[in-house]
Amino acid sequence: MASRGTTETSKLKQNLEEQLDRLMQQLQDLEECREELDADEYEETKKETLEQLSEFNDSLKKIMSGDMTLVDELSGMQLAIQAAISQAFKTPEVIRMFAKKQPRQLRTRLAEMDRDLMVGKLPRDLYIQQKLEILTALRKLGEKLTGDDEIFLSTNAGTALSQFERVSTDLGQFPCTFFPAPVTDQD
Repeated sequence: MASRGTTETSKLKQNLEEQLDRLMQQLQDLEECREELDADEYEETKKETLEQLSEFNDSLKKIMSGDMTLVDELSGMQLAIQAAISQAFKTPEVIRMFAKKQPRQLRTRLAEMDRDLMVGKLPRDLYIQQKLEILTALRKLGEKLTGDDEIFLSTNAGTALSQFERVSTDLGQFPCTFFPAPVTDQD
């Protein structure tokens, strides 16, 4: 009887990860097909996907408030979703690795990008954007960054990434700064 709820918790976690994967794949597919879509179609599809992410985030909040055994695992997913919604991260692949807490894969991706930049396969502006995303994700996962990486972050971080950085390192501490309380007119 000691394992009561373990199977259900595992299944729920698996379902949530699959849902997150589906939404991240949808964002990645959208970016890959951007040239084939007209601007309105692209923006509408992206807006719909971000709305689905927002709804998924709301569901995670409800689950987290009622089931403490899932809080740590769900918090990581929620933080990744909030990064996508706030558009602090623009690379679905980075968001996916961050959500799944995969620092080794993030570092591998960073090494691949360094190589691609050196051989001229990756434009410098895209390299800077994605390196910022990866380094920010690694920092949020509690990974140690080199001095050069810290300098790169402080030199190149923009507003969206700075906002994301201000999110508590404690993934279980919410509400998150990406979802401020609604402003109400009390006059």
